[in-house]
Amino acid sequence: MANNTFLKPSFWSRRLILGTTVSGAVIFFIVGIVFWGGFNTAMEATNTTEFCIGCHEMEANVYQEYKPSIHFSNRTGVRAGCPDCHVPKPWIHKVVRKIQASKEVFSWLTGKLDTKEKFNEHRFELAQSVWHAMKSTDSRECRNCHNFESMNPEFQKPRARKQHLNAFETGQTCIDCHKGIAHNDVRDKLSEEELEELEAPNPEYIREVPQAYRDGLARVEAKEAAAKAELKAEKVAEKAKTEQKIADAVAQALASSGASAVKDKGTTASAAPTAASSINVDWTKAKSTDIGVFYPGTASLEWILGRKHGGKRAFTKGDRCIECHGEEIADIGNNIVSGESEKDLEPNVIPGKRGSFDVTIDATHDSDNLYLRFSWPEGEHAAVPFVEGGKMDPENPMKIAFMLATDDVEYADRAGCWGTCHADANSMPFAPDADTLKGSDLAKRLDFNTVPGTGVTKYLKGSRTKLELKGRRGKALGGWDKLKDEADIKAAQEANQFMDIVRYKSGTKEVEDGQILAQRDMHKGVGATVEASLKGGTWSVIIKRKLKSDSAGDVSIEAGKVYNFGFAIHDDYSSARYHHVSFGYKLALDNADAEINATKQ
Repeated sequence: MANNTFLKPSFWSRRLILGTTVSGAVIFFIVGIVFWGGFNTAMEATNTTEFCIGCHEMEANVYQEYKPSIHFSNRTGVRAGCPDCHVPKPWIHKVVRKIQASKEVFSWLTGKLDTKEKFNEHRFELAQSVWHAMKSTDSRECRNCHNFESMNPEFQKPRARKQHLNAFETGQTCIDCHKGIAHNDVRDKLSEEELEELEAPNPEYIREVPQAYRDGLARVEAKEAAAKAELKAEKVAEKAKTEQKIADAVAQALASSGASAVKDKGTTASAAPTAASSINVDWTKAKSTDIGVFYPGTASLEWILGRKHGGKRAFTKGDRCIECHGEEIADIGNNIVSGESEKDLEPNVIPGKRGSFDVTIDATHDSDNLYLRFSWPEGEHAAVPFVEGGKMDPENPMKIAFMLATDDVEYADRAGCWGTCHADANSMPFAPDADTLKGSDLAKRLDFNTVPGTGVTKYLKGSRTKLELKGRRGKALGGWDKLKDEADIKAAQEANQFMDIVRYKSGTKEVEDGQILAQRDMHKGVGATVEASLKGGTWSVIIKRKLKSDSAGDVSIEAGKVYNFGFAIHDDYSSARYHHVSFGYKLALDNADAEINATKQ
């Protein structure tokens, strides 16, 4: 009888999904593991700095640029290699990037990038590719190491704190600001339009500011406020000692001559006058503020609004200069005056000229007048090597000027008097020569007074139809020759779009009052009284100015309003742009929120 018994298939012969046998599945699985392991091993082997610089072209070019950067060597010892910045960590994105890299390998194989010269020829194209890739991913590879939520503002400079906070709130991403940090920067090759498009905030990248970041901001701001208060107390104490010594010396001299020193009622010893004064003020009732001034070199409004100024975006959207730079005034001045600034802002270095110094401003008022007392330490004489005798203005050891403006003046709310400084003014890089000025049709409307040392004076952007900011095709920066017509200038005058200026010259004792709009217009001794002295190595300048005026070009100061304020000091016989300047500050009457708070007598 035939054996019809059913034979059960073996385990390895059993059918699984899609008819695959167990043995086939196991073999497929093993082969897959081997293939995957080989593929992944090969991919990771190409994902190292050593592999990236395996060819001479990369090792001799971009690797040498990267080695001096902070990503290669730093105080923490954490190194970001080529793949950390250029290869995504998520697997799918990593594979896509590897496929894209085949184009670069092909360029190398075909000789497109096989020399340093050829690489530099295509550097801008390669950089743009990286910039756009990082912009589109919200700087994903940067954030592998730099987590916004982990940032501690206590270890950041004020400028960085401000910009990172702005990044949270507006949707900026790392690559917007941090180009050229590991390789040669070619950002300047972008057109103005390309730059604006590439660096524009993306609303999709807006983040909530982490509470840890807010807490860190509060802590560091409290520390800085305490440090400022301590420094201020030390300066006040030192100033009191100096004034007491002067007062004692005066009293001793009077006593030895048989006279007696009489103090005015209510005047403390530290505030005792050292000479007769026609400006009778109780300075103990004034509010005192310390403001640093610094050497600006050739920095101008055009430079501030130009692409070489990293803070251009913040400035144009309304941030004040001091919000980013208030804590680094000394560093800025020292870098510029020494010629060591990477911004190349001083071609004519004056050896020994100080980069910055602090000025104490005491402010008070009565019902009719504003009183300002400026005090600062005299510096050592630094002879100017490109001026015969070493003194630019031998008649005047010191000149001081301050400006006031309402918010009607463009940029006055954030830059103060900086808005009057232009790249084509006298002694600036794009100043027109005397023949050009004399031959200009504007010579009938503007006072160029083209003798040596004069030319284009300060002016406001609002008085010109345009400012040249880009300098394309050899164009000079500025706008001296683009003056608006007389009707427009008159309308600007009537709309308070001018800056009020008071200036004093210590040698000639001239007091000048005037305004800046189409140019600097000055007249002598109207609206202000000035007394200045140099004692014990300290300059003291007291300015008395009417609060209200009906004169054209004067800003009337009223209670309840805030005004834009800035000042400049020409010390050590200097002139033109070789002065020290302040950033823009706020002045008001009896307003604790204003940096210059003139309190009531």
